[in-house]
Formats: sequence, structure tokens, C-alpha cells
Amino acid sequence: MLKFVVAVMLMSIPFGLSSCDKAYIATMEKMGYAKRDILSSRVKSARDAQEDAKEEIQSTLEQFSKVVSYEGGDLEALYKKLSGELENSEDGAKTVRKKIADVERVADALFSEWEEELAQYSSADLRRKSQAKLTQTKGRYREMLTAMKRAEQRIDPVLKPLRDQVLYLKHNLNARALTAIKGELVKVDAQVDQLIKDMNRSIAEADKFIQSMEKESD
Repeated sequence: MLKFVVAVMLMSIPFGLSSCDKAYIATMEKMGYAKRDILSSRVKSARDAQEDAKEEIQSTLEQFSKVVSYEGGDLEALYKKLSGELENSEDGAKTVRKKIADVERVADALFSEWEEELAQYSSADLRRKSQAKLTQTKGRYREMLTAMKRAEQRIDPVLKPLRDQVLYLKHNLNARALTAIKGELVKVDAQVDQLIKDMNRSIAEADKFIQSMEKESD
């Protein structure tokens, strides 16, 4: 039960380099959770946030398709559903950005400590091995972070036209307005397809990084 509670804490409490955060990390390390464990938990959390955001954006696109394909019924109800879906996607995007920032902060703390500790070795051979492991871990981390940021940066260009269309419909809730925005669906659909591909790559990179960290901890 204690491990479960600590795992939840690792994934939910924001990290920075403040004295409070340093004290928290120190406490976790005393409990047997090293910075690499915290980083692994952060990456899992960021990966899960991307999975959620991906599903929310796909759901928003589906609702947008229903609205522009309107053939009768309660148009206002469809609009409200679309507006709600868009809000969920906006929240998901914010969560993804926050989780990536959390990953970066704890990674910076881990790598800074690791580099400082290299000077403490009296054995040149062990220092070289640790330096090699640090370089390898940093390389895997950079690949993963690059994939995460590439996917995250595609989210707003997808949501921006959807925001515009929802705002337009808010004040023009009629069949003529729907005809005017139908052309946007093809553009947004293509953007979402690329975003999903990038998110899937990012999620795969996160899984690879997590597996490598867990393997090294065994």
C-alpha cells in the first residue's frame, strides 16, 4: 500500500529546483526512490497524458464531423457537445505541456547530480563507465523528449482552427454556417492524422525509455 501511495505522489506532485522540491526528492530517496525512479514515473505520467489527449482530440474531430454533416435534429445540442469536446481537448493539451515540463525538471536534476558525482570517483575505470552510462541515458532521453515536444507542438495548430469554428458557430448556428465551414473539416482531418502519428511515435519512445530505465534498475 505504501509503494502505491508513493507512486501516486511521484506522478502528481510538480517538480522544480526549489529548496522545497529538493527536500521532497531527498525524502523520496531516503524511502528508496532515486531520481531515476522519479524520472521514470514522470515519463509514464507524460505518456499517459498524451494517450488521453490523443483520444480527446479524436473525439473532438468526430463531433466536428457530426456537426458539419448535420441533416436535421437539435443543432444546438450538437454544438454544445462539440464545445464540450473541444474544452476537454484544450485541458488535455495543457496537461501534456505540464507533464513534459515536469519530466524536464527532474531530468535536469538527475543529470546535474550525475555529472557532479563523476568527479568523486577515485577509480578512472569506474568514472569512464559511469560517464558512458550517463551519455547513453542522456541520448535516449533526448530522443524521447524530442518526440514528445514534436507531438506537443502539433496540438495547438490542430485545436486553433477548431476553436475558430466553434466560436463562429456560437453566433451563427444555422445550416448556412455549417456549409461555410465544411471545407475546414478536410484540413483539420489531415492535421489530426499527422498529430496522431507523432503522438504514437512519442508514446513509443516513452515506452522505450521507461523500459531501459527499469532494465537498468533490475
